[in-house]
Amino acid sequence: MTQSYDVVVIGGAVMGSSVAYWLTRMQPGLKVLVAERDPSFSQASTALSVASIRMQFSTRVNVRISRFGIGFIRDFQKSLGVDVGVGSLGLKENGYLFLSSTAEGAGKLAEIAAMQREEGAATELWSPEQVAARFPWLKTDDLLAATFGQRDEGWFDNMGLMNGFRAAAKAQGATFVTDRATGLDMVGGRVVAVHLEKGGRVECAAAINAAGTRAAEVLRWAGLDLPVEPRKRTVFVIDAPNARHPDAPLLIDAGFYIRPEDKHWITATVPEQDGPCDPDDFEPDLHLFEEAIWPLLWNRAPGFDAVKVVRHWVGHYAYNTLDQNAILGPHPDLPNLFLMNGFSGHGLQQAPAVGRGLAEHVLTGAWQSIDLSDLSVARVIAGKPFRELEIV
Repeated sequence: MTQSYDVVVIGGAVMGSSVAYWLTRMQPGLKVLVAERDPSFSQASTALSVASIRMQFSTRVNVRISRFGIGFIRDFQKSLGVDVGVGSLGLKENGYLFLSSTAEGAGKLAEIAAMQREEGAATELWSPEQVAARFPWLKTDDLLAATFGQRDEGWFDNMGLMNGFRAAAKAQGATFVTDRATGLDMVGGRVVAVHLEKGGRVECAAAINAAGTRAAEVLRWAGLDLPVEPRKRTVFVIDAPNARHPDAPLLIDAGFYIRPEDKHWITATVPEQDGPCDPDDFEPDLHLFEEAIWPLLWNRAPGFDAVKVVRHWVGHYAYNTLDQNAILGPHPDLPNLFLMNGFSGHGLQQAPAVGRGLAEHVLTGAWQSIDLSDLSVARVIAGKPFRELEIV
């Protein structure tokens, strides 16, 4: 017997769960099916994220997305409107600190910070002396400028966010199944069904691609291209007994980032030879800490003279090779196939606003609360990048 739903969502991590939540919140009784291949989420970008949120993006639309997201995350239970037993996401608002040692970089920081403040962010442009006064454990003699978010930036419980969306969507009537999508049926330029490995053919009025690093595979079922690929990121948890700074921000310096995590630190870098990896490749690049991160870290903060890697993990960015920005909304060639893909490492923090935006578009045919048209599929088809400069 063929199943039938109003909307089928392919992928049930934070994006799929968020859009299912918003759809069923906005239109009670809507039949929504979410198919997730791995209910453990052991390889999902959501589960392996460093779980941070910031206002310091280089494009206005991303700042607006974060402005909504921080409020939703800060008061999660009230925001959800459904008691799912996740009262708090444990948000720590230590801020983000971007550093620059070049005149070009300092000028760009000043320009971007002004735009962020126009959008309501609390970003401050700092001199090296201000950095040294606030964070005296940092070496600042080579710096020309920095930007710091005094509020509305920090880190939170990634799985709490996903599980909250998931539980609330279920409470509102969404159906979640453990199954792998394997194909699409199309008639007259529209998706009419999604094929599931175990569940068979599921008819639908609309389908949503929330497949993360496997998003391009979903588009290939329709004979379409999507510039999204998995990029491997090895994250290190380190102990530094001479560097105990629990009030430290998430620091972004040339070549690495680092933030505190209880008594330890979390740090990572972009590999010099960065490129696509197999979606099942989670083999860590252990050499990156000693060869790439530690020399830079020690130079910036001499207290990291003695360090030990105590844990590591590997996550994947769903990397948009065109411009490192999300690809959102209906595909012009299949207008009832909606995309929420290619977040390039900042998807978790964007899930509240993007899930709402996609749901509004599915239900009304247009962007509503935030105009997300800068992130539409049209720019991808035209090959016109809308670039996000601040990729961490």
